Amino acid sequence: MVVAQTILVVDDKANLRAMLKDYLGEQGYRVVTAENGQDALFAARYEKPDLVLLDVMMPKMDGFTFLPAFRRESSAPVILLTAKLEEADKVAGLELGADDYVTKPFGMRELLARVRAQLRRAQQGAPTGAPRRVGAIVLNPETRAVRVGERAVNLTPTEFELLETLMASPGRVFTRAELLDVIGAAALAERTVDVHVRNLRAKIESDPAAPQYIETVFSVGYRLNPLADEVEI
Repeated sequence: MVVAQTILVVDDKANLRAMLKDYLGEQGYRVVTAENGQDALFAARYEKPDLVLLDVMMPKMDGFTFLPAFRRESSAPVILLTAKLEEADKVAGLELGADDYVTKPFGMRELLARVRAQLRRAQQGAPTGAPRRVGAIVLNPETRAVRVGERAVNLTPTEFELLETLMASPGRVFTRAELLDVIGAAALAERTVDVHVRNLRAKIESDPAAPQYIETVFSVGYRLNPLADEVEI
């Protein structure tokens, strides 16, 4: 028996919650809803959602306040539902741990495609070879676990995909466009990749301001330091 994946829809508009619940339910998902971030935290702890669709502007607790609290407890992908058009607001959401975003008003087919893409990435755990080790970083593709030295590192699905891609080819320069394809994120394009790399550095580097593992290749993209085996953290 296949268990339906659970999606938590968090939005203060009752009509949008109902519409998303009906539509995603028809696509085979189990949908639970909350009208603000505070209620969503309680729902997330009980329901253990596989993905969260999160409004930004809500009463009691907005999306920006919900995200860091949720990230302390779950690595499930989060897609922002934002009516704000300013790039800075979208970047702020990504910096707080969101994986992608759609801007209201949005098409249901576009939203469904993003939901499916994020769930696929979160579920990718089939055996793909032995654990990879670069310097003090050990990444296990089967368990999707990452350690830096003796420290376990909790990565979002997007961060894991980026690190796995870079570790597969140390020294190779990946353009931002290539990495954008890896994470399948929205059209902030290069800025989206930069934000996720910054978040990843904050988790694996001893000094994110002077990274030893993930190097920036000016005006091109990023690469994993080919001498990273000599790095100690």
